Parts: sequence; structure tokens; C-alpha cells
Amino acid sequence: MYYTYVLLSEKDKKFYTGYTKDLKGRFEEHRLGKVSSTRGRRPLHLVYYEACIDKKDAGHREKYLKTHHGKMFLKNRLKSYLTG
Repeated sequence: MYYTYVLLSEKDKKFYTGYTKDLKGRFEEHRLGKVSSTRGRRPLHLVYYEACIDKKDAGHREKYLKTHHGKMFLKNRLKSYLTG
């Protein structure tokens, strides 16, 4: 299985979207500052993830979630989480 995931930066309140085969390990890398693209945006919270059958599906889903419609989907899906 591969996982498409979304992190929320507590610092800038923006999403970071990615995919991985090891969700727990990858989140730990982000958390510890080992990922250059999120190092300056910590602390980060894992707010959403989806399991995908293979790498290709996860990559396509990641690309979708980065589009305007994908971001609207996420904001709607996470509405109660984001508003408290």
C-alpha cells in the first residue's frame, strides 16, 4: 500500500501534500526536520491520509489534491477540524 497524506503547518497554516509507502516513517522525517520542504514550517500535524493500491494511484491522488478542486475537497472534508 501507498499513502497520500496532508500535513498542516502550525506556523503558516498551509497544507503540504505528499505520498509514501511508509506513512509513519515519513511523518517522523517531517516532524524531525529531515525534509527540506517542510523544515521551516514545523510544527506539522498529519490531518488527512488515504490508502492507495499502488504508487501510481498515490501519485495521481497527490497531484489532484494539489489542484484547486483538490484543495476545495480537503477544506470541505476537514471543515470541522479546521474551524474547531
